[in-house]
Amino acid sequence: AVAATAAFGQTPAWPVKPIRVLVGAPPGGTSDILVRLIGAKLTETWGQQVISDSRPGANGNIAVEMVVRSAPDGHTLMLMDIGNLAISPSMYTKLPFDIIRDVAPITTVTFSPYLLTTHPSVPVTTVAELIALAKKSPGKLNVPVGLGSAIHMSTLALQQRVGTKWVYIPTKGGQSSVLAVMTGDSDFLLMGVVQTWVHVASGTLKLIAVSSEQRDPMFSNVPTIAETPGLEGYSAGSWQGIIGPAKLSADIIMRLHNEVKRIIALPDVAERLVSLGSRPQAKSPQETGKWLASEKDKWARVIKESGYKLE
Repeated sequence: AVAATAAFGQTPAWPVKPIRVLVGAPPGGTSDILVRLIGAKLTETWGQQVISDSRPGANGNIAVEMVVRSAPDGHTLMLMDIGNLAISPSMYTKLPFDIIRDVAPITTVTFSPYLLTTHPSVPVTTVAELIALAKKSPGKLNVPVGLGSAIHMSTLALQQRVGTKWVYIPTKGGQSSVLAVMTGDSDFLLMGVVQTWVHVASGTLKLIAVSSEQRDPMFSNVPTIAETPGLEGYSAGSWQGIIGPAKLSADIIMRLHNEVKRIIALPDVAERLVSLGSRPQAKSPQETGKWLASEKDKWARVIKESGYKLE
């Protein structure tokens, strides 16, 4: 029986114990919410608990390293903004892993555009006006970012396209960046829908544009950044996805992908995702891998032009 199993490349029974899903950010963010949402359904299907394990730091690289070094048995995975994975190789001078060699892409889960918002006192209502203001007083406008994050790079890509100068204020990212703009300590930011929409709705942040390539159904009356002359084709946003260690079996990878694809299409889950500003989208393992490789090249160009490096 053992020989027959091996011959067909079948994986032994799986999962046989709780599945730990690492998150490279503090609890309460998009990745953590997604692990809990999808994990509850996976537990129903497979009868094993799915645990969200937050390991923040180094733009998710600490958690990625833990996954890469884990046993490739399908019991240690990571749910992350996989855009960060594509940025890190060009950003960090020394990484203890190679994203193409050491990581098994499993699936994307959702795409969430960023919202470009300003403090209500900043005298602009469009991206063109924001750029004009930045050009009029170079270095006066400031943006709070987690240094080296996907959001930092997306803001940098915007800056490179229009040739402006603004100042980056280092924060822990996420809520601390939002707070800096809400209190007027900073002027504007790109940030995910989850963190910003509630403040836009209450009027403490002013929404200028959305970062997706096409207008977003949730904000159909709000222009995209790409609609601004000179910024055609600009797109940015958060792709949440699941990865595992490189030697994970193809059988487990496909079982995970198929199950996640099924779960995010369930009406109650899809509705919750849309309310979080996320668009369910499960790219196959092959498509996810191709996407990662092309993103890696794209960000390498942006980072090379900026000369930006992190230890």
